Amino acid sequence: MPSPPAIRILAVVILSGTLLPAADPVAAASADPPFPPAFPGGQTVVRMQTDVFLRPPPTLRADVAVAQAPPIIEAMYYPGQDYAGKPWSCWGDGVAVDGKYYSAIGDHWAPRGNAFVFEYDAAARSLRRVVNAQETLALPEGHYTPGKIHSRLDAGGDGWLYFATHRGSPRVTTDEHHYRGDWILRWHPGRDRTEIVAAAPIPRHSIPASVLDPMRLIFYGGTAPPAAGEAAEGIRFFAYDVRARRLLHEGPNGPARCLALAQSTGRVYFVPGNDMGPLMRFDPAAGGPPLRIGAEMGMRAATGETPAGLIYAVSNGQGEREAIFYAIQTRGEQVERIGSAAVGTQNYITSIDADAAGRYLYYVPGAHGGSERDGCPVVQYDTRHRRKKVIAFLHPYLEQACGCTLRGTFSSALSPEGDVLYVTWNNSRGGRAWDSCLLAVIHIPEPERER
Repeated sequence: MPSPPAIRILAVVILSGTLLPAADPVAAASADPPFPPAFPGGQTVVRMQTDVFLRPPPTLRADVAVAQAPPIIEAMYYPGQDYAGKPWSCWGDGVAVDGKYYSAIGDHWAPRGNAFVFEYDAAARSLRRVVNAQETLALPEGHYTPGKIHSRLDAGGDGWLYFATHRGSPRVTTDEHHYRGDWILRWHPGRDRTEIVAAAPIPRHSIPASVLDPMRLIFYGGTAPPAAGEAAEGIRFFAYDVRARRLLHEGPNGPARCLALAQSTGRVYFVPGNDMGPLMRFDPAAGGPPLRIGAEMGMRAATGETPAGLIYAVSNGQGEREAIFYAIQTRGEQVERIGSAAVGTQNYITSIDADAAGRYLYYVPGAHGGSERDGCPVVQYDTRHRRKKVIAFLHPYLEQACGCTLRGTFSSALSPEGDVLYVTWNNSRGGRAWDSCLLAVIHIPEPERER
């Protein structure tokens, strides 16, 4: 089935401290928001640059700097959100490659959900849907289809984009809904073709965590067991050869949400479960089960390996936990505890991106709701000087200008040139939780990323 037409910029509004007429917050809170979501005045895309982005909230910590130059930000809704989701949401981390940003959203419906992959073309400034998981799987009515893509999207050296699916609700992964397990899928940009790589590589488990080795073409995953057997089965770690279409390894005590790849060695690292624990290493060249390499740490999100052989990771900051930065030195497999990643009250961080040199990291705290309490800060961390700096506070400006309250993100990606940060936001148009997904293209001013 052909992809729907691309959504292009039809109208641009320059906002330099001037606000668009805001949606009525009382009316928005008292009624279900309409679908598809739209900006005030029917704008397809809003383009913003204002000093208001540099106004810190009172929650900003004393050790955090604020940028001197505001970024240009373009915001647009994801197309195809034509009905109410449960809710529409983004759960998996995206990737930027060859002038494109790839990200996934889903409707969270269950047992028959919809999950989609989108391509943003930076040159054409267009956003289009490229994968419809339900159409690809083509299952009979009454059969489970995933409402989420919770894994990473990663580009393989073979030209394909790889990712995995995840349940919308643990209550539907049952025999009644013909659940056998979830899928590893891939899409080829040049061919505009989607394929099933593996159906239920781990039987009766969904796949919320992944990372791809793009050169060796090994897909690493952490699973979520069906609710009925969760205590007995636990989280599994697996390694799957996508070229040969075969399982290389599968075992217990896997990671719930994050794995990190050292591309220089082919080794993959993770912490079992979703909290603090021992750092584990799996080496496909050596084979055998993952080995503990001694350090205790947390890993909810991680960067790729930098030229200096470092992987930066952040611990799970949910609840009362503090989000802590760690650096894994892949050449000696030593772990350093760097310190807090928080810039305000929020600690939950689910995506971290490093520039090509490994100098700057970018992230957004408050992933699962709450980012707005700190002004929706977009944070730059200078690894050389170990300083945190906010390059923009998007709240309350977007709420006043566009009727958008950004509740957090699970997907961000930095352009290879390090000048553009793409962020997929879970967005609220007046309710307590989010109801829609919005893309922000953040152009980082050159003075804010000096070498």
